[in-house]
Amino acid sequence: MSKPKDVYVNTAAKDWLPFYPGFQFKLLRVSAETGTWSVLVQADKGASFPCHTHLGAGEYFMVSGRMEVRGGAKNGGITANAGDYGYEPNGIVHDLTEFPLKTVFVFTNHGAVNFIDEAGKTVFILDWQAVLKLEADGLKAQKKALKKAA
Repeated sequence: MSKPKDVYVNTAAKDWLPFYPGFQFKLLRVSAETGTWSVLVQADKGASFPCHTHLGAGEYFMVSGRMEVRGGAKNGGITANAGDYGYEPNGIVHDLTEFPLKTVFVFTNHGAVNFIDEAGKTVFILDWQAVLKLEADGLKAQKKALKKAA
C-alpha cells in the first residue's frame, strides 16, 4: 500500500496560462479518482463566463476583486468580494457571471461544468481532463514562444 502524499504548489513559480477569453489560470490539483480539480483563476476587468450548469458541486474563495453572479446582489444574485467564500451545489445553473474588477480566486469543482448556449445546448464541458489539456496546451504554447524568441 502506498503512503499518502501532500500536495504543494508554489503558485508564485507558475506562469498564468490561458483559460478562457479574459481569464488565465494556474492548475493546483486534479484527481482522476474523484473528478475534483482546483485552479487559481485570474479574471481581467470586465471578463465574464457565459451560462453554465455545475455537474458537480463547486467552491470558490475570492483572493481579490469582485464577482457578480446572476447580476450581483443588487439584482437578487450574489456579489462576492475579496475574502468571501461560496459553495455552488451540483445542478446549479448560472447565467452570465461577470468580473467588474481584475479578480483572483481559487475554484474547486467536484466534477464538471457544462457551458451552454442560448438554446440550452452544450458548447463545452470543463472537467479534470479538459483542465489538464488546457494546462498542457498552454505550456506547449509558452515553450514554442520562448523557442521562437530565442
